[in-house]
Amino acid sequence: MSEDVAETSALMVRSLITVLVLMAGGLSLSACGPGVWLGVGAKAGVAVAEERSLGDQVEDATLVVEISERLFRYNEELFQDVSIDVTEGRVLLAGVVDTPEDRIDAVRLTWQVNGVKEVANEIQVTEGSFAYYADDVWISTQLRSDLLWDKEIASINYNVETVHGIVYLTGIAKSQAELNRVVAHARTIPKVRDIVSYVRVLPASQSAG
Repeated sequence: MSEDVAETSALMVRSLITVLVLMAGGLSLSACGPGVWLGVGAKAGVAVAEERSLGDQVEDATLVVEISERLFRYNEELFQDVSIDVTEGRVLLAGVVDTPEDRIDAVRLTWQVNGVKEVANEIQVTEGSFAYYADDVWISTQLRSDLLWDKEIASINYNVETVHGIVYLTGIAKSQAELNRVVAHARTIPKVRDIVSYVRVLPASQSAG
């Protein structure tokens, strides 16, 4: 696919998603019942609740568009396989992908979007293409536990995935020092072969706020 065609396709997808998101937002404004989940197309959704302001709804809708566009630009198949729901900056990713690397890429790309506060990864890997080795599960569980108990780390801002002993970190760090603590925890866990960080470090001015 040429650059011009790819650019045109990306703009078309962005426009379509934007229209669908705004349509969903418009429908929610007339709803009188409790908060509901409105599907936006086949691949994106926005959680709309009565208590949220129109501004909050627009911000979440914008995140859906930006995440969707980022996935599409990176890999059209990944864009098609992953569904996105956003509530107050908290993103839920779901769907089925072919490889564990696809799962990691989806989370990594989502965290790159400004405004994302948390990512819940419910993406499944196609049965038979990947075995959840006991060591990998144990490593991820141990590291998540270590981060949770470390009071100097905002553990909710991090996602941990382990594939064949390689720990993949995604998320947002309040500072380089915090990220260094996360990496240090990972290094103490037996059977960790390597650590790959895709964590975005906030500027000092932002982390202070």
